[in-house]
Amino acid sequence: MPREIRSVVTGTVYQIEVAAGEQVKLGADLIILESMKMEIPIVAETDGTVIEVYCNEGDSVIEGQVLLMVDPD
Repeated sequence: MPREIRSVVTGTVYQIEVAAGEQVKLGADLIILESMKMEIPIVAETDGTVIEVYCNEGDSVIEGQVLLMVDPD
């Protein structure tokens, strides 16, 4: 069952480290958010495959917003 990866803070998408179809490992950086001049990494919660990325670099996001979907291995 695909897993939603959500923002943990309100901020700006600083950098997207993955693309749809890419394999990821537990703990790998997926997206870097910027909030209050700090960089906050959003990491993979499981090994799997990125299904879709729902944001772009520079987008404003709110806490709890779905950023991407990962299909666990």
